Amino acid sequence: MAFDDSAQTTGAGSRYLGEGFRQEPDFRDTTATAPPTAAAPEPESTVTLARRVAPPNLDYVFDDPQAGEPGRDRLLVHGLWEFVLALALAAVGYLLYQQESATFSGDGLRTLLLQVAALGAVAAGAAVALRTGAANLAVGAVAVAAALQFGHSSGGLLQPLLLVIGLCAVVGAVQGLIVVGLHVPGWAVSLGVGLAVFVWAGRRSEVTGFTGYDAAPHAYWWFGGFCVVSLVAGAMLAVPSLRRAFGRFRPVTDPAHRRGTVAAMITLIAIVLSTVLAGIGGVISVASTQAAPVSNGLELTGLAIGAALLGGTSAYGRRGGIVGTVLAAGLIIVAMEYADATGKSWGPATFAAVAIGLGLVVTRVVERFGRPALHGEDEDEDDDEWASRATAALSNGRTWQPGSTGAGGIWTDDTWGSDR
Repeated sequence: MAFDDSAQTTGAGSRYLGEGFRQEPDFRDTTATAPPTAAAPEPESTVTLARRVAPPNLDYVFDDPQAGEPGRDRLLVHGLWEFVLALALAAVGYLLYQQESATFSGDGLRTLLLQVAALGAVAAGAAVALRTGAANLAVGAVAVAAALQFGHSSGGLLQPLLLVIGLCAVVGAVQGLIVVGLHVPGWAVSLGVGLAVFVWAGRRSEVTGFTGYDAAPHAYWWFGGFCVVSLVAGAMLAVPSLRRAFGRFRPVTDPAHRRGTVAAMITLIAIVLSTVLAGIGGVISVASTQAAPVSNGLELTGLAIGAALLGGTSAYGRRGGIVGTVLAAGLIIVAMEYADATGKSWGPATFAAVAIGLGLVVTRVVERFGRPALHGEDEDEDDDEWASRATAALSNGRTWQPGSTGAGGIWTDDTWGSDR
């Protein structure tokens, strides 16, 4: 009996499929319940998101978003040091009073106050530039040139003073544009500017017997004006946001990297203000002594930088006290007067060298104890380790990239900082 293979292999009830493959029954339990599928997550509410996302730390808003120091500077070290300066000024003043009591009364006191105001104005100019991280070594030469310009004026105060201020502003603007335009160290640019100003001053004759304006009747006003300007500037720069913004030019990584347009503008304004203050100091000097010798201003620059450093202004920029410059300028002048009263042959260069030396020690102390505090910081911790922790604390667990628009905002390196 013949079998029809095709019918057996292709029928509906056949156990075989085509090409000789047999169909086996499926013994799996098809009635078993399928595993439940995960339900789609419900959208989180705004309250839940707010709880998960930590609020930004507003202390970091004006900090450098890559390598800056987060948090507020500690001002206690400045207060303690300024208290020490006040004690030293009182002690040296008492010694001078014992030696020459006439120095603190009548014409002697007016002369003393004018000397403090003259040096203080130049020192304030040096401190302003230092706070931005762009040291101005031309303040002495500018003060000498301003004294010569004012001393050769036809007389009066207002018009010659405005002319001096305008000329100093021009010099400061040129100096500042070179510093921020090329992003080069301020000390190098100011040294060249100071030499150029000295060349100009060398072509002028010295001033003797100047009678155009006598500052002695207004000694208290000049001294008070210097104190007010210095105190107001110090108090304003004690505000954390202004303090960090003003010291933005201070390098934190490679000093050749540009620090942004905002830093450039602030530094430019600070250099102009520094030069103008130095010129006003020269005007006070010639108006009080009635003479203006031709000089390169090196000793005056040393005294001004020394007073700024001794007053607590950091040589690195950003950090400084409130009344330190006033106290330091007064201490230097009183010490110089005491040396003259006791017959010591110590010239201005000696006091400048001592002031700068002590000021550098003060800078180290201010940088160590004035930087922002971190939780759990060890007093003996190395600076490198602290810097690493500061960077980690600033990032808040995130890696900042150049040009980030996060907490840095306008303080990040922008198009001005594209030159890397």
